[in-house]
Amino acid sequence: MSFRCQQDSYAREPDDRGSIDNIPVLRVTRRGAEAEHFLLTPLAPGSQVQVQLDWDRRFDHMQQHSGQHLITAVADHLFGLKTTSWELGRFRSTIELDSPMVLPEQVVAIEQSVNEKIRDRLPVTVTELSPDDPEVKVKALRLPDDHVGPIRVITIEGVDSNMCCGTHVRNLSDLQVIKILGTEKGKKNKTNLVFLAGNRVLKWMERSHGAEKALTALLKCGVEEHAEAVQKLQNSAKLLQKNNVNLLRDLAILTAHSLRDSPDRGGVIVLHRKDGDSEFMNIIANEIGIEDTLLFLTVGDEKGAGLFLLAGPVEAVDMLGPRVAELLQGKGAGKKGRFQGKATKLSRRAEVQALLQDYLISQSAEE
Repeated sequence: MSFRCQQDSYAREPDDRGSIDNIPVLRVTRRGAEAEHFLLTPLAPGSQVQVQLDWDRRFDHMQQHSGQHLITAVADHLFGLKTTSWELGRFRSTIELDSPMVLPEQVVAIEQSVNEKIRDRLPVTVTELSPDDPEVKVKALRLPDDHVGPIRVITIEGVDSNMCCGTHVRNLSDLQVIKILGTEKGKKNKTNLVFLAGNRVLKWMERSHGAEKALTALLKCGVEEHAEAVQKLQNSAKLLQKNNVNLLRDLAILTAHSLRDSPDRGGVIVLHRKDGDSEFMNIIANEIGIEDTLLFLTVGDEKGAGLFLLAGPVEAVDMLGPRVAELLQGKGAGKKGRFQGKATKLSRRAEVQALLQDYLISQSAEE
């Protein structure tokens, strides 16, 4: 048994994994005709070793790769949609088609056709051609510059025959089923066809079924009513959010008036509110509007991250704003008597208050 390295006519099929003498194989690459294996620890040159291939990974790649050949051939035969590249992803695969758009009915027709051919149990064969074979001159247009040895051609009986060095199933029945998940916009004038083949379809169904069961328990309704139930919840959440914003604005105005009219407010006004936001702080600053007072507001987690605002005389705010941001381990910017930004250490609010008080004391001493 041998490990397969990366190489393919349209794209790179992932290389194999496994172990050699129980040492994990991290990567397999090709250099000419030789496969290079990268292991955690070295092996003694010339020693006999036991190779263990990760068959589940290999078989998954075989299913996706043969599935790609089948979809590519059917899309071309039915609608003249040419494949320009493909990607075997970790969870799903994509085929890039040379068309700006693929219609939904075309996707349905392609999926129906490929699954019919799977049910027909069509054989998949590998033919090796010598480099000087006349057919190679036509087929081998995409050969790597350092290629050596025979040319492999993968044939799906009556469907497709293509040069390829990847791994494939021996019969389309090994694919079990193909599910096309839909299309996505690709590169300029290209469309990506997203698909799953074989065991990936079963895993996708298992995940989807698990999600449906969880939603059924949370929403207290059947699967057919999930979308409607979620829509109702979204509408309710939007209404509650709107009401909450209005209440927060009213609270900001009342809070500002209370702070402004307080007889013992002093030269520094400090306020923290966990559930506020930047608008909440700006409303308070607008309503107070006291030019000879430093206003220091914060919202968020009082021991963690949040937002801050410093307002007051322009000269004082310009000087103190960056120092406040530094103390709170945050970043901010300001203009016209306001400096505001994000903070990661609201727990240091007391240090900021002390900084502001010291500034006022120093100003009074100068006067």
